[in-house]
Amino acid sequence: MQSGVIDHQILFEHVYKCSPIGIALISMDRTWIRANPAMCTIFGYTEDELIKHPAADFTHPEDTTLTEPLIRAMLKGTMTSYEVEKRFLHKNGHAIWTSLHVSLIRDEVNGKPLYFILQIIDNTKSKLAEQKLQESIERYTSLKKYNHDAIISFGLDGSIINGNQMAEQLSGYKIEELIGASIGKLMGEEHLSSLLASSKDYSSVEKNINYIRHKDGRSVEVLVTLAPIIIHSQNMGFYMIAKDMTEQKRLLVEKEAAEKTNKAKSEFLAMMSHEIRTPMNGVIGMTDLLLETALDSEQQEYAQIIKKSGSSLLTIINDILDFSKIESGKADIKEDPFSVRSVISETLNIIMPKALEKSLEITTSVGSAVPNIVVGDDTKLRQVLINLLSNAVKFTPNGAIAISVECVTQADKKTVCLQFSIRDTGIGVPKEKVAHLFEPFYQVDNFMTRKTEGTGLGLAICKKLVELMSGTIWYEPCADPSGSTFMFTTRFHEYTDPEAMQDDRSTHSEMLLANSLNILIAEDNAVNQFVLKKMIEKLGYPSTIVENGKEVVEAAARDPYDIIFMDVQMPLMDGLEATSRIKNHASSKKSPFIVAVTAHAIKGDREKYMAAGMDEYISKPVSLEAVSAIIEKYLQLSTANG
Repeated sequence: MQSGVIDHQILFEHVYKCSPIGIALISMDRTWIRANPAMCTIFGYTEDELIKHPAADFTHPEDTTLTEPLIRAMLKGTMTSYEVEKRFLHKNGHAIWTSLHVSLIRDEVNGKPLYFILQIIDNTKSKLAEQKLQESIERYTSLKKYNHDAIISFGLDGSIINGNQMAEQLSGYKIEELIGASIGKLMGEEHLSSLLASSKDYSSVEKNINYIRHKDGRSVEVLVTLAPIIIHSQNMGFYMIAKDMTEQKRLLVEKEAAEKTNKAKSEFLAMMSHEIRTPMNGVIGMTDLLLETALDSEQQEYAQIIKKSGSSLLTIINDILDFSKIESGKADIKEDPFSVRSVISETLNIIMPKALEKSLEITTSVGSAVPNIVVGDDTKLRQVLINLLSNAVKFTPNGAIAISVECVTQADKKTVCLQFSIRDTGIGVPKEKVAHLFEPFYQVDNFMTRKTEGTGLGLAICKKLVELMSGTIWYEPCADPSGSTFMFTTRFHEYTDPEAMQDDRSTHSEMLLANSLNILIAEDNAVNQFVLKKMIEKLGYPSTIVENGKEVVEAAARDPYDIIFMDVQMPLMDGLEATSRIKNHASSKKSPFIVAVTAHAIKGDREKYMAAGMDEYISKPVSLEAVSAIIEKYLQLSTANG
């Protein structure tokens, strides 16, 4: 080769082999003819490996049809080359992003297509970086656009750069109006000056920004966060993130109002419980005493009616108070051993008189798998059974009532699931009414025309109580023409100490012979004084009466009383303070057994009185059975303590 003369063949070979751009020749049947080293590097194959496979095998599945229209256009002669962004597959399986240039070489004489020349630039790294940047931008844009807080960016000169939609809503300005304006028009120029003067200590400034100035002149209370905009390790400005506190303030006010209302409701229930139960104590207590006297048949009938009416009124009061307790979350579950069969028997004894009045047949069935003793809340179970059985009697003019219990599951030895069924042949429930059965205050028959009494809370209370016992309750119509079946499940713990249920206690009559009790009654209501004194006399004990807290303290200091029935609300000194003084005074000698007697029946009262030093609690109206149980408990404790 002469000096200064370029050999084009050598130059072409050098460019072909050393170019960083992949270059390949593809035949008209789409097979590889040649591929330069750069092309092999891009795909991860040797040239021999590439040539063994059709060129189409290396195209990414999602881009297989991308270039077909362009190739057809070149073959028709409407274009001589094309350039597109296309994905291929590397030997290891990952996608290769490329900039692809394809040209068609034709015969110079007849114009016949000979082969394609492919030129590929690998853009994978820059494409992945672009995707990450785009994802970051989209995340930031979404965060800013859909954020519930106003976000405004501004430079170190205080000029607003941008803002989101919430910034418009909070400030009243359009973003176009804000861009270029001073952020001081929103946060206050004094705060902006402090921020720019001490840009490194921006946290102290944000604490002082409590309001944003709205376009209409009012101030919007906000909670502000300032965040620096860092670019290449330099602070270029700030983001101001402002949360509108107007709604939160409103919700806080509403929450406080609701809490006050709920407290007032609880106080009202406590007061109404006391005010209603106090006279009811006299009505029911005096009726019990009256029925113990010699009455002729007519007087006996009248007294029974008084007692029945009083009991009905007390049931309604208890329904309302029970539902209020459960709704407020103040009802809890006791964990005591009890006999399931005994609870059923006691329940039947309660409802049997009304059933006999209608000549209803009552049958019971307890499955053999039902444990005799379980651990749980027998009071709540009894309440559910009494309610459902009372309803069955109430709505069954004639026929029969059946109660059955089965053990449906026993996942382990510690838990027992029992299913109770109360079936009657009564009037049944219309299909359209079933969905509302367990709603509060709902009654199947219209309150203007209904034939039965009640608050409409019974089944709602049953549902709540069953749920407290980890069960469910539901209604099933009977297959017979009429009748109803109420079913519910409860979960109890397996009982593992049967010996503790054996009753080896002395009878009450034996205790009467072995004990002579000194009992004090602290009560300011004359009727209640008389009722309680007569009940204690019926049980064979004398008693002394005082009328206020001061007198009871003085009496306890004079005489060593065994039991004090202490009214909680008394003049001069209430029962709680009187109890505290008596207990403190008696610390060095025998302490009396103090029983809180109150017309309150709100959940938590018992715990409050016990914490104040009282030993037991009964609520008005006081029954003879309750007084007897208190005395018997005291005698048992005295016997156990020697």
